[in-house]
Amino acid sequence: MLLLLLLLACAPKPVEVGTASWYGADFRGKPTASGEPFRPSHRTAAHRTLPLGTVVKVTRVDTGRSVRVRINDRGPYAKGRIIDLSRRAARRLRMLDEGTARVELRVVREAR
Repeated sequence: MLLLLLLLACAPKPVEVGTASWYGADFRGKPTASGEPFRPSHRTAAHRTLPLGTVVKVTRVDTGRSVRVRINDRGPYAKGRIIDLSRRAARRLRMLDEGTARVELRVVREAR
């Protein structure tokens, strides 16, 4: 019983559950909030409040598919969205055609 309680206490907790979207080629090369150029081929994302450099596991709720991304930008600015993913990350979640998907976010590594 004690082991189960310890495991539950150490399990990563969801940061947020909500709608993810993605952004791609139109922003290629433009500076992100971190100062680096946006690269749709990298696994990065925009989040409103998580510290830049934080690594987040994004899991699509309906399929269980997941991807780890590094937060390097701010956003999304569309109402009702919690994270904007790069094209590569969105492809990993198989959400390119739909444009959005319901996801769960978990912090994997805090920003350094």
